[in-house]
Amino acid sequence: MDAQKVTLRKMTLSEYDAATEHREAEATRELSKFMPQELARERTRQGTAQFLPDGLDTAGHHLVVAENGSGEIVGNAWIGPDPRQASGTTSSAWLYDINVFAPFRRRGYGSAILDAAEELVSREGKTSLNLNVVGGNEAAIAMYQRNGYDVSSMYLSKRVQR
Repeated sequence: MDAQKVTLRKMTLSEYDAATEHREAEATRELSKFMPQELARERTRQGTAQFLPDGLDTAGHHLVVAENGSGEIVGNAWIGPDPRQASGTTSSAWLYDINVFAPFRRRGYGSAILDAAEELVSREGKTSLNLNVVGGNEAAIAMYQRNGYDVSSMYLSKRVQR
């Protein structure tokens, strides 16, 4: 398979709304494995409000769609400051979210979006792009590893019942 290429552009307001709805639904689904669904939904919404206080126009954050060479929107991403570092003092960026739309999955677009995100943060003077991935998302983990990402820490959890 030939390597895919994408171009990133800023989301429109309607694209941002759809991406936020999708991201929050996915995060709520994952968190609901560890807490009641209503609490998971509230925590997810609080996270969006905390990290994107000005929505699409939050300074320092890139909320982008990825277009292939034919102009089709194949996915989106949210790239911003590394939340583990003090504001304005870091050489690393954070990939908060990446999404390849269903018709384009398993065709190399995830890697293409990662490559474009890396180019974006490199142009801003960043020297690393970091991210979290859900432990059970084996397809995503494999894609990140194929693209040179290594595990830098691991957080384990087990739900216990009494």
